[in-house]
Amino acid sequence: MGNGDIIGILDLTLLDRGASEEDLVRLCERAVAHRVAAVCVFSEHVRFVRGLLPEEVKVASVVGGFPVGWRDPTKVSKAISEAIDFGADEIDCVLEPTPNGGDASEEDLQILSAMRDACGEKTLKVIIETPLMDEHSIRATSRLAMASGADFVKTCTGKRGDCTDEDARILSMEANRHLVTMGERKGVKISGGIRKTEDARRMLSIMQKEGISTGNPNESRIGASSLLDDLIDGGLGRN
Repeated sequence: MGNGDIIGILDLTLLDRGASEEDLVRLCERAVAHRVAAVCVFSEHVRFVRGLLPEEVKVASVVGGFPVGWRDPTKVSKAISEAIDFGADEIDCVLEPTPNGGDASEEDLQILSAMRDACGEKTLKVIIETPLMDEHSIRATSRLAMASGADFVKTCTGKRGDCTDEDARILSMEANRHLVTMGERKGVKISGGIRKTEDARRMLSIMQKEGISTGNPNESRIGASSLLDDLIDGGLGRN
């Protein structure tokens, strides 16, 4: 993949509740200039950035607690609805792992169902926090999320550990498994500590080998705040 192809699946991220209007304007200017897939911000910034962006650049809103997800389905549903009312096209929502690190539960199903119902036809990306889970739990949780209607499964917030090559591989395998068993194509979003072109390219290669179309923003995304600088620079480290 060329650097421009990677930029085309990038969710350019600014998750700073104290971000100024100048910060947000600069974010949107860069998003438009380089044609990223989406801009990802907190819900309180959605209305402002939506007004600055053309329709083809999506606005993704982080809701439902970040980086620690809420375990109250009603509270999660209300937050999603508010973000959509503000103009969000996509929702990134943390499914907080169970405290004992066990398998996905009935409570998880209720939260996921609330997410899907509140999103309606909007794109739902469920963050499963892979750094806090073993492989069995990652697989079980991603399967439940996709079966519950998530459009994407996303590795992590990056606040409690970074995305690994193995995380990218496992989620891609599970998305392909869902396609084979259910006939539905789901997307994979990798995020958390992805700052260099070489790292993004390596993870995307892993995803592609597992059946993910890495040039299609409906199937693959990268969430990052500083990766764009390295991509523009050609991966030469002068950012």
